[in-house]
Amino acid sequence: MKYQEQPTKIEVIGGRVNNLKNINVAIPLHRFVAISGLSGSGKSSLAMGILYSEGARRYLDSLAAYTKRRISQVGRAQVDEVKHIPSALALRQRPSIPGVRSTVGTVTEVFNVLRLIFSRLGSPVCPNGHRIAPTIKIAEAMDLTGEAMGRLTCPTCGEQFYAFSAEDFAFNSDGACKKCQGLGTVEQIDDSKIIANEELTLENGAVATWQIPGRNWMWRIARELGVRTDVPYKDLTKAEKEIVLHGKERKVPVDLPTSTGRVYHLDALYENAYNAVANSRKTTKSERGLERINSFYRFKTCPRCHGHRIDPSRWSQLVAGKNIVEAEQLTLGELDDYMKEIAAWLPDDMQALAQNLTGELLHQVKPLLKLGLDYLSLARQANSLSTGELQRIQLGRTLRTETTGVLYVLDEPSVGLHPDNVAGLIEVFHELVNQGNSLVVVDHETSIISAADWIVEIGPGSGSQGGQIIAEGSPQEIAQKPESLIGPYLKGTAPLYVRPQVDTKKLFSEGTIKFTVTDRFNLQNVHTQIPVGRLTAVTGFSGAGKTTLILDSLIPALEAQEKQVDGPSWVKDLTSGGIKNVISVDSSPVGKNQRSTVATYTDIMDNLRKLFARQPLAQKLKYKAAHFSYNNKEGACPACGGTGAISLDIQYLPDMVETCSVCGGHRFNQDVLRVKWHGLSIADVLDYSVDDALKEQLFRDEPKIEKTITTLHDMGLGYLHLGESTPALSGGEAQRLKLTSHLHRRQKGSLFVFDEPTVGLHPHDVRTLLAVFQKLLKQKATIITITHDLDIMANSDYMIDMGPRGGLQGGKIVACGQPVDISHKKDSLTAKYLAEHMNLYQK
Repeated sequence: MKYQEQPTKIEVIGGRVNNLKNINVAIPLHRFVAISGLSGSGKSSLAMGILYSEGARRYLDSLAAYTKRRISQVGRAQVDEVKHIPSALALRQRPSIPGVRSTVGTVTEVFNVLRLIFSRLGSPVCPNGHRIAPTIKIAEAMDLTGEAMGRLTCPTCGEQFYAFSAEDFAFNSDGACKKCQGLGTVEQIDDSKIIANEELTLENGAVATWQIPGRNWMWRIARELGVRTDVPYKDLTKAEKEIVLHGKERKVPVDLPTSTGRVYHLDALYENAYNAVANSRKTTKSERGLERINSFYRFKTCPRCHGHRIDPSRWSQLVAGKNIVEAEQLTLGELDDYMKEIAAWLPDDMQALAQNLTGELLHQVKPLLKLGLDYLSLARQANSLSTGELQRIQLGRTLRTETTGVLYVLDEPSVGLHPDNVAGLIEVFHELVNQGNSLVVVDHETSIISAADWIVEIGPGSGSQGGQIIAEGSPQEIAQKPESLIGPYLKGTAPLYVRPQVDTKKLFSEGTIKFTVTDRFNLQNVHTQIPVGRLTAVTGFSGAGKTTLILDSLIPALEAQEKQVDGPSWVKDLTSGGIKNVISVDSSPVGKNQRSTVATYTDIMDNLRKLFARQPLAQKLKYKAAHFSYNNKEGACPACGGTGAISLDIQYLPDMVETCSVCGGHRFNQDVLRVKWHGLSIADVLDYSVDDALKEQLFRDEPKIEKTITTLHDMGLGYLHLGESTPALSGGEAQRLKLTSHLHRRQKGSLFVFDEPTVGLHPHDVRTLLAVFQKLLKQKATIITITHDLDIMANSDYMIDMGPRGGLQGGKIVACGQPVDISHKKDSLTAKYLAEHMNLYQK
C-alpha cells in the first residue's frame, strides 16, 4: 500500500480572534516555532486563541458526551479553517497560585510516590516500640482490602497492629497534624491589637475590633451592659474591661439611631472584643475584608509538628534511616542519592518493588532537574514559588509524559527565568521536538527566538494597529528583514542604552538605604546598600534569594518603620534613606472579573459618569452619575446585567458566550445610551482607544480625563480601548497600568518596587518601560526592580547580583555595582550573560 505524504505544516485560514485581521499563516509541524510581536499585537490570539483552542477542541470532540461534561472545554475559535492540527496542550503565562496546603512535593506529585515508598518499603514500629525490618509481606499486606489491609503481627511481642498506609503520610488527609490540621501553623488573636488606643473612649473607637463593619455600634450594647463609654478605656474598672474583652455573647435590648435621625429598638447580639473578630472571620467573603481581619491574628509555627504538617505519630516509620519529615526536607537534587540508599538498604526480595517505586519517583524528578529546579525542597510551600518556578514545574509535569505527535503551545515560558535557566529551557524545547512533537512558543526573550527553527512575527503595532503577519522565516532571515521589529534585537543593531547613565561618584549622592537580613530562608547575615533616587536591578539565579531580600525583608521593614511598629525580626540595622512611602508593583492581573476595564481601573470612568450626568437630557431625566455605570441596576442592560455577554450552557458541548443581543455588547440599558455628549453615548466613548481619543482631541475640554489618557499613551498603552477588560492584560501591561496615578506626582521619599516588570514585553516595549522609569526618577523616586531582563540590567544605575545559584547554593550577594563593572565579575553567573549581551550591541 502506498502511503500518502504526511502534512508538514498547520494551515490557518481566515483567523479573526480578537484583533487578528483575517490572517492566513502556515506553522511548520515537528519544529520549534516562535511567535513574536509587540505587546497586544495578537501573538496570544494566534497561539492560544486559534492553535491551542482548535487543537484541544478537536481532541475533546472525540470523547464521549459523558466525559466531556466533566472537562473544562474550549469553544470554537473565530477562524475559517485550520488544517492538519494535532491534539494540543497549553502552558499559560500565569499559572494559578497554589493554596496554602500545597508544597513542591504535592504540585510536582513527587510526594505521592514518596508516601507510597514509606508505606510499602518502610520499617514500622509496633505499639510496644519494637522496630520491624522491611519485608515483602508488609508491602503485600498494604495491598489487601478491608480490615486485613496493613494488619501486621510484631515478630518480637506478637502484638497485632495496623501499619501506616500512603494516606497516613498525607498532611492533606489522614496524616495531618492533629493540632494544626496539616497547615504547619496555628493562629490566635493578637491581644496587643484588640485595643487600638487606651486613651480613647469606647464611643471614639478604643476597641479596634469594634471598627469592623457591622460591629461599629457594639459600644452602645456595652453601655446597656453597664460599661461607661464616655471615659478613656484605661480608666475603666476591671469589671468593665472584662465585659468589653470577654463579656458573654447574648441578646441585649438596645436603641440604634440611624443617619436620618430615626431610632430602631431591637434585641442585638453582643459580641465582645474577641468574638467580634472571630465571628466576623467566619462570615466575611471578600479578600480585602479577610486581609483586614487577619491583621488581628498572630500566626506561629505549630508546637506539635514544628511546622512539618505531618502528625508526629507518623514519624516513627523509617526508610533507609529517614522518617517522612526528614525525607520531605530533601531537595529534588538530593533525591537520586536517597533512592540509591533505599535500594542498598532493602533485602534482595524487595529490589524489584523498590526499583519500580524509586524509578517512578526519579522519572518524575528528571525533567525538573533539567529545568534547573534541583534546589527546591519537597517541603517548600508552593505559594512561595516565583511565576517562573511554577511554570517550570508545570512544564516538567508535561515533559515526563514523553508523548509524541502533540502540539505544545507555551505562553511566555521564560517568565522569571535567569538567562542560565533559559539556556536549559531551550534544550528542553529541542528535546520535545525530537520526541516527535510540534512546539509553538510565544516569547520576547531574544535568546529563545534566536534558537527557534521558524519565526512568525505579528504586528506592525498593538491592538487595532496589530493583528497582521508582518514577517515569517528562520531567525537568520528575520534578522535581515527591514519590516521586522524583532530583527534589530536579534542582530544587536537596536540601541542598548535608552536612559542617561549616572556618574559613579554621584551614585549614592541622594542617600542610601541600608539593612541586614540576619536569618531568613537561605539568607544569612546579608548586608545590603541601595542608592536613593536611582534605578537598582536585583538579579541572580532563580531561588537565589532576590524575593526574600526585597519583598520579604526590605519592604515590610520600611513599612513597619514608617508606622512605628515592629518589623520583620530578621531585618536589622535599617537606614531608610528618607523613604517614607513604598509602592509595590507586581504583574498580577488588574481587576478580578470582566467588569474591570481600563476606564474603571483608572479615574476615567468616574469622570465620564459625572460628565454624562451633566448633559441636558440627563438632567431633564434626573439621571445621576450612578445611571452611567453598568455595575448599577440604574445603568446596566437588564438582559446581561452589565457584562455585555450572555453565557449559554448547552449540555455536553462547550458553554457558548454570546454578545448580548439587547445591548449589542455595550453593557448599558437603552435609556442611558440616549444621553449624548458631542453626539456620542457613553458606550461609544468607551469604544475609543487611548491613541484615537488623543488623536481626535476628544477630551481637550476635559483636563482630568485628558491627563490620564496622555499618561496611558506615554506608558506605551495607547492601543488599549477605554472599555477593554483588564484581567486579560499581560503582566507587563498590568504593571504599567498600575502606575497611572503616580507618574506625574512628586515622588521624593517614594520607593517603587517592581517584581519582574518585563513580563509579556517585547524588547521595544522594554525601552518604553525604561522611559517610564526615567519619568519616575525625574520626580525624585527611587526604583528597585527584581529582574532577569538583560536590557533592564544594562540600563540600571546599580546592580545587586545574588547567587551563586539557587536554594542552599544561593543566598549571597556575589556582586554589586554598576552594570559595566558587574559584567567583568568572574564569580557571577549573571555577569557572563550580561557581558555577552553588551558585546552583541557593541559589535
